[in-house]
Amino acid sequence: MELIRTLIVDDEPLARRRLAQLLAEVPGYALVGQCRNGTEALQRLTDATQPVDLVFLDVQMPDLSGLQVLEKLAGHPQPLVVFVTAYDHYTLQAFEAHVVDYLLKPVDPDRFARCLAHVRQLVAQRTTYQLRHQLTTLLREVAPPVAAPVLDQAPIEQFLIKERGRLYFVRADQAQYLEASGNYVTVHALGQQHSIRSTLSQLEGKLNPATFIRIHRSLIVNSAYIKELRPWAHGEYLVTLHNDTHLTSSRSYSGSLQRFLHRFAH
Repeated sequence: MELIRTLIVDDEPLARRRLAQLLAEVPGYALVGQCRNGTEALQRLTDATQPVDLVFLDVQMPDLSGLQVLEKLAGHPQPLVVFVTAYDHYTLQAFEAHVVDYLLKPVDPDRFARCLAHVRQLVAQRTTYQLRHQLTTLLREVAPPVAAPVLDQAPIEQFLIKERGRLYFVRADQAQYLEASGNYVTVHALGQQHSIRSTLSQLEGKLNPATFIRIHRSLIVNSAYIKELRPWAHGEYLVTLHNDTHLTSSRSYSGSLQRFLHRFAH
């Protein structure tokens, strides 16, 4: 088993000691250093001679916050990062900063073990992704790109909703995103939700592929409502809509988003 080189960054000595003790109980991890503040962390993480795979990073520190450390790391190799904080309101910031997990102080041993198991899984995925990326690059050199699917018939313009004994229509171009929910699909349109008895795959075959993008096994997004895309990890994205709804794409559907972004390439 390849050791995961781990760095602990926290301005509290007791917090650093607690994390180090918990880490020592889990095989497969090697503690390669401890930093007392963000400045030390930045110096350590930008040292190419001492690579780090994983960082436990305190959010609130007196000189540089954890978020500021990550901002200054832009352009350098990025390790996996786990935020450690006494407050739970940093969840969205952690997500947007590409943090793989966050732990609340005082750190619970069971929660810490689940976090490390998740990290180990991500490290394995990263290795697989790197190999896949190399293969994909090679294939692109010898084969043309795969085109987006083409509909056998004209795309639907309206959804027929059956609800409480009445029938009504919702325009497809007003649907911001579609979400699978058991045997139903929920259409989120202009602040309202409408249920259709169907599968997401069945609806996908009827929607305009130039407008609607499958980003997850349970999500289809209307690209007209996408405000921002932020790379997350291993081909995943944080997708933000104009109404500030946050959705998460999955790596298995990254090709759909790549085709969408390719439209804007020059």
